[in-house]
Amino acid sequence: MGKLFYIMGKSASGKDTIYQKLLEDPEFHFHRLIIYTTRPIRDGERDGQEYYFVSEGAFQSLKAAGKIIEDRGYHTVYGLWRYFTVDNMDLENYSYLGIGTLESYEQLKKYYGVDKVCPIYIEVEDGERLKRAIAREETQEIPKYEEMCRRFLADSQDFSEANIKAAGISRRFRNTDFITCMSDIEKHVKSVLYC
Repeated sequence: MGKLFYIMGKSASGKDTIYQKLLEDPEFHFHRLIIYTTRPIRDGERDGQEYYFVSEGAFQSLKAAGKIIEDRGYHTVYGLWRYFTVDNMDLENYSYLGIGTLESYEQLKKYYGVDKVCPIYIEVEDGERLKRAIAREETQEIPKYEEMCRRFLADSQDFSEANIKAAGISRRFRNTDFITCMSDIEKHVKSVLYC
């Protein structure tokens, strides 16, 4: 029986790096849960790797077909951007690794069951996160600082202590020292998979 390990945390907390390291670990043999988005592709991203980049029309077609588990829409300074999960996992035979929000985690738990979806919540101090977010945005051909600021502020509400508690997340992984953080996460994953 497989599990879905779901990485969450505020923007610029290191989720993507942690995700890549866990995917590369041959011990876990994770399949990737790739979610869909209608937002524009960023420099360095590839369709089908970080996300499936689709149009609003494709979103509406999948929704009409009953294939969407959960979806979120964000009114950004560039218009409506959607992120959504399509039912395409085989949790009977494989374990998966995904990245998302508390809201999507709650929906996945509801859909697949609390025993199938395992949270990995990453924390970083806000000042450090802001420095990381600015540094990341500076690498973009056309930096979107307004959107970066909107996300940073929205994360304070989305990942409030009340919301974290309501989601039933009790274990947190502090990403102040990457090697220690990864070691703690790997131990946790092993304890869930091989208990």
